[in-house]
Amino acid sequence: MSEPEYMTVAEAREFLGVSRKKIADLIEKGVLVAEPNPLDNRSKLVRREAVEALKAKVPHYSAKKEAA
Repeated sequence: MSEPEYMTVAEAREFLGVSRKKIADLIEKGVLVAEPNPLDNRSKLVRREAVEALKAKVPHYSAKKEAA
């Protein structure tokens, strides 16, 4: 089974190993684009490929997660 095309902002934050403030900053600056979740109005979704590309592009995101 393939991975979903989207992940929640909370999942992206955990995947990148960043704080709530940092993920909010990334969305506010347009680095990641958050879209409304059609199944839950309380959460937002981001494209999995964009989050994975950001992690690959910025090595310290990977290092933080591996160090934990």
